[in-house]
Amino acid sequence: MTDEKFPGWHGTTIIGVRKGGRVVVAGDGQVSLGQTVIKGTARKVRRLSPGGREVVAGFAGSTADAFTLLERLEKKLEAAPGQLARACVELAKDWRMDKYLRNLEAMLIVTDGADLYVITGAGDVLEPEHDVTAIGSGGNYALAAARALMDSEHDAETIARKAMAIAADICVYTNGNLTVESISK
Repeated sequence: MTDEKFPGWHGTTIIGVRKGGRVVVAGDGQVSLGQTVIKGTARKVRRLSPGGREVVAGFAGSTADAFTLLERLEKKLEAAPGQLARACVELAKDWRMDKYLRNLEAMLIVTDGADLYVITGAGDVLEPEHDVTAIGSGGNYALAAARALMDSEHDAETIARKAMAIAADICVYTNGNLTVESISK
């Protein structure tokens, strides 16, 4: 994908950290259009409650596309209650195969407190090896910082916050205005 087609890749950092029986998903609040900051207080991390079971999701990419995907994920979770992996795989299949959905430009981090996944439009449902995952323009910075902190005494939320602060200091498309959601097994 080229920046001309999809400038939204430069506009967010989302991290998921699993430690001590908790999963924390944190995202910054900056929305950029090219080199201009349009908004600094966006909420890119949300709680979903399909069928009464909570799931936390964070998104990077086009906001409208991400909301479309979150709605589809909720429907998949309602059809397969308590089966996050199945719902994610079904969403990824639809995303890859559906003529309309395959044009959506976003990525998701989702968790139910036990499992942690990244879902992409390429049909991927990825589970992190080291209990940390990150997406968006500052994702690699946040991922590296969190991985370095995983052996510390810090809990999942502290690691996520520290990693996001490092990403915000490095990535011009990431700010320090965080939305943080935590969920337990």
